[in-house]
Amino acid sequence: MTLTSNRISIVSMIFLGIISSKAVSGDTMDNLTDTATFASGCFWCTEAIFQELEGVHKVTSGYTGGHIRNPSYREVCDEITGHAEAVQIVFDPTVISYTKLLEVFFMTHDPTTLNRQGADVGTQYRSAIFFHEDQQKEAAENVILKLDQSGAWDDPIVTEITKATTFYPAEKYHQNYFNNNRTAAYCNFVIVPKIEKFREVFTELLKED
Repeated sequence: MTLTSNRISIVSMIFLGIISSKAVSGDTMDNLTDTATFASGCFWCTEAIFQELEGVHKVTSGYTGGHIRNPSYREVCDEITGHAEAVQIVFDPTVISYTKLLEVFFMTHDPTTLNRQGADVGTQYRSAIFFHEDQQKEAAENVILKLDQSGAWDDPIVTEITKATTFYPAEKYHQNYFNNNRTAAYCNFVIVPKIEKFREVFTELLKED
């Protein structure tokens, strides 16, 4: 995650404008819960970030956007199924809006690198938003348009926007990975720095301890 002060400022102002003007639909839904599905690289990192947000009830790591049923982690890593590593988020839209989730999504990964996040390379690591209804699609398209126009990133955003299809939960050992494996090298060297930067930027959205 490359969160420079300038980029944080630009992206924050864009989302503040979107929310204030209510230009993005889908922020005042009547359902008790709603669902968002995002792919932004390794799902261990993505899961750990969204678990910290107030209003998020559940985050499940899994696979979606592919062409075979019940893919395994190995098959996905071998890029033979077309699936992305993704997270499915169940949230309370009266506490945290879909637009706010999009803000966290875009500010915690690089949406301009095709099929790559840092050292993780492959189609399974693509940046993608899997929309569950037209309001979510319109919200994502509007946000990407404004972010590209802002020049927050030097390169254009390549995040794919695709209708949500079957989401396959990943194997049990992938779930709640960061919390269950805090001493693992990957957690210490990759996830912890990312979480620390995320907490600095989104302090007001975090769950209370």
